[in-house]
Amino acid sequence: MAWSIAQVARMSKVTSRTLRHYDEIGLLPPARVGANGYRYYEQEQLLRLQQILVMRELGVGLDAIGEIVHGGRDEVEVLRLHRKWLLAERDRFERLATTVSRTIDDLRKGGDNVTAKSMDHWFEGFDAAKQAELTEEARQRWGAKNVDAANARAGGGPWSQDQRDQWAAQVRALVELIDEGLEPADPRVQDVISDHYEWITGYWTPNRESYTGLGDVYADDPRFRANFDKTDPRLAEFLRAAMAEYARTRLD
Repeated sequence: MAWSIAQVARMSKVTSRTLRHYDEIGLLPPARVGANGYRYYEQEQLLRLQQILVMRELGVGLDAIGEIVHGGRDEVEVLRLHRKWLLAERDRFERLATTVSRTIDDLRKGGDNVTAKSMDHWFEGFDAAKQAELTEEARQRWGAKNVDAANARAGGGPWSQDQRDQWAAQVRALVELIDEGLEPADPRVQDVISDHYEWITGYWTPNRESYTGLGDVYADDPRFRANFDKTDPRLAEFLRAAMAEYARTRLD
């Protein structure tokens, strides 16, 4: 039995656009393409799609997924690292939720009579040791310079509206260029990446290695990746490639 791309999209809640992209990059070719140009999928492809979606939920990048599904990379090794990260985050949020619940109970019961001693547990779950562990793991995954620079930026306070507008404009421009079929090395793409690099230098000045690493963080970190994928599933990998090209050709 075969299913059309529209049927698969409805079943999996994955857009037809994403399925076509997965085909274009060799990640999920259809079982066959009809004379009318329509893609058709069979059980084997649906099983692979499920595998891809599981790994995407775990934050695995499309390049890594490609290596896994094509047999070039140890699936267990990749998934084990992401599972460890997710479990640590789950446990941290559970501790924070417990802390907030206990604080609500204290305020309901004691009101203004809450003592300093009873407030000791108000800050449980803000675990510096665990956060240090997660940060160190991130430094090992993506490079100390990249993570330290990102953390330094994060500690600098929220973006202004102008900063958010600049970033949004860069993202929109890249999606438009992707839609035109341009490659990451195309001069028009590189002009947008140049604007991004100049924007980044307002916070720190990456060199060739760290700017390439930042592109990897954008594509591989589950939190960054989820935001990019909401805009366009092609965006994170395209941005990674474009930033690597910019770093290779224009940075020391």
